[in-house]
Amino acid sequence: MLSTKLVVGNWKMHGRLSDNAALLAAVVAGLPPSDALRVAVCVPFPYLAQAQSVLAATAVHWGAQDVSSQLQGAYTGEVAAPMVAEFGATFAIVGHSERRSYYVESDALVAAKTLRALDAGLTPVVCVGETDAEREAGRTEAVVGEQLRAVLSVLSDEQAARIVVAYEPVWAIGTGKSATAAQAQQVHAFLRSVLAEKSAAAASVALLYGGSVNAANAAELFGAPDIDGGLIGGASLKAADFLAVCAAARTCAGEL
Repeated sequence: MLSTKLVVGNWKMHGRLSDNAALLAAVVAGLPPSDALRVAVCVPFPYLAQAQSVLAATAVHWGAQDVSSQLQGAYTGEVAAPMVAEFGATFAIVGHSERRSYYVESDALVAAKTLRALDAGLTPVVCVGETDAEREAGRTEAVVGEQLRAVLSVLSDEQAARIVVAYEPVWAIGTGKSATAAQAQQVHAFLRSVLAEKSAAAASVALLYGGSVNAANAAELFGAPDIDGGLIGGASLKAADFLAVCAAARTCAGEL
């Protein structure tokens, strides 16, 4: 398990230049130097240049919310991973439940995007999660295991050690409902066992929890033994909320 925590903000389809500038400035100003916490924001593609400009001289990393499974070519509207990397990005979210649901992304497509991100030098944040119906049917581990194994099956041991995995139960995303720390820990422990099937190095990658994480529940969630941080949606859009989540991560890492 990692000695540091990782908190990644996912702005989704939010932001305007002036609002972004204020938000990023407030986050940077409110984050003290830390050896126990890594922080990043994944912004819409048009704002990658702004994120690079504002954050380049800071400890805050930036990234994109998706990448294409294609390297280049006649794919109108797509954005290739090397394009994202040219803006100094560190992370790229792949397989978010909204992409899987609204745009019918398959496990195979998520795996292909993961490879493209890695090839471009990005760290893919690979999202997995079950629906409410799947949880009620007792299929949580079957669903998230299948999603994760589909990605791991196309990666070498070295590549698998360079990903981040985010467990985002679909029923908790944007609903105000969150898994309890015990529920989240159970799934995270299972995901770590799946990663261990690949290699010992893969078993040590960061496992993030996402799904209505906020200042009130972050400390309890991040205190679970197999939860290495969070992928933060709505709370990443307000500096005070995001900083509170970051402070909770630092506390759980033993720094505060």
